[in-house]
Amino acid sequence: MSVTTPQRPRLTILGTGYLGATHAISMAELGYEVMGFDVDEAKIAKLADGQVPFHEPGLDEMLRRNLATGRLTFSTDYAEVAAFGDVHFICVGTPQKQGSLAADMRYVESAVLGLAPHLTRRSLVVGKSTVPVGTAEWVEQLLQDHVAPGIEVEVAWNPEFLREGFAVEDTLRPDRLVFGVKSDWAREMLDITYKGVFELASSEDREVPVVVTDFATAELVKVSANSYLATKISFINAMAEVCDAAGADVTQLARAIGYDVRIGNKFLRAGVGFGGGCLPKDIRAFQARAQELGVGDALTFLSEVDKINTRRREHVLELTREFAEGQLDGAKVTVLGATFKPNSDDVRDSPALAVARMLHDENAVVSVYDPEGTDNARRELPDVQYAVSISDAVAGADVVLVLTEWEEFRHADPVVLAKLVSHANVVDGRNCLDAARWRAAGWNYRGLGRP
Repeated sequence: MSVTTPQRPRLTILGTGYLGATHAISMAELGYEVMGFDVDEAKIAKLADGQVPFHEPGLDEMLRRNLATGRLTFSTDYAEVAAFGDVHFICVGTPQKQGSLAADMRYVESAVLGLAPHLTRRSLVVGKSTVPVGTAEWVEQLLQDHVAPGIEVEVAWNPEFLREGFAVEDTLRPDRLVFGVKSDWAREMLDITYKGVFELASSEDREVPVVVTDFATAELVKVSANSYLATKISFINAMAEVCDAAGADVTQLARAIGYDVRIGNKFLRAGVGFGGGCLPKDIRAFQARAQELGVGDALTFLSEVDKINTRRREHVLELTREFAEGQLDGAKVTVLGATFKPNSDDVRDSPALAVARMLHDENAVVSVYDPEGTDNARRELPDVQYAVSISDAVAGADVVLVLTEWEEFRHADPVVLAKLVSHANVVDGRNCLDAARWRAAGWNYRGLGRP
């Protein structure tokens, strides 16, 4: 091992949003000294005070525990970060660029340019953000242009595969690690950086597969995986459209094809579609980058994947209109769910919130309830009503929409709720309810792709 390779590197995390904060806290939990950085002073102050600025099960307690040990600290000073760390993880956001399908790379560029002038010793800059292929080479050039002469800084790409609601588990017990590197030293640094992950796996008699590859392949892994998952979701939703027309049941169809080991049953639940801060913007950015590379035709299918996903929201609106006897103006509609998935407070590109907005635009009286996402939803859509409970939300409703599959909604008592509404009409936008039970309780039930 090179004499310049520390036995246990100190880690910095540039960007303390969902990815960065989770990575920082989880790596500290594994015993590393970690410093989280962000330009948002309020966010850093909140984290330093032991408060995670988003909902992720188990993360608050882990944050407080590692702050108490002193292993985890936070900063808004690039110079302090550069002096502290041996391995610097870039975990900033790459949102969709305004007026374009492409990813907005300004935050990656800002992080690299902010860090580079302050680096004074050999170190590794590791990208974790989801980026267009070619970004690692660009970051490498930025560092070469802005790091002081004689300072050795290398780049690696190590994509993240976090599932919201399971992010801590996915960090501590990943199903694979991907290392995009150019040198043996960079590989060594990543090996010792993740030594805690490997040791935990060994103690549990598991192995963590490691794929060591080039920059471009490492960058493509995440967007390829997200594109495949999005395609699978839109495929079953396209089948739901066919089932609606043919009088078939998409839930039984999905069950039947899911037994085929070549297909599998994961991501085959038809519903209102996917959302969140990853899948929608990632498949669009992937298309944009393919166009730049001259292979746009290879990914034209992703455009249809996106269109199918958007159509599901419009279909829910039409089902609601049918229950409201063709007139949404003045109809009282309850939307159960605001987040794009359960066990999260993330409302980015949420199908539930998109439907609530469409209903409001047609002058429906909309009441939204979500166990965790209300504050974020209110910032995104302030013009609708927000309830404090299911009972409060459904009181006097003409139509109830279940658009996020929270356990609280899945197991709600339809008999009790039927006594609170004006009309017992329910649209199961996630096919997560027991249809027979709700019908037995007197509800007019409509699932997506179900007779």
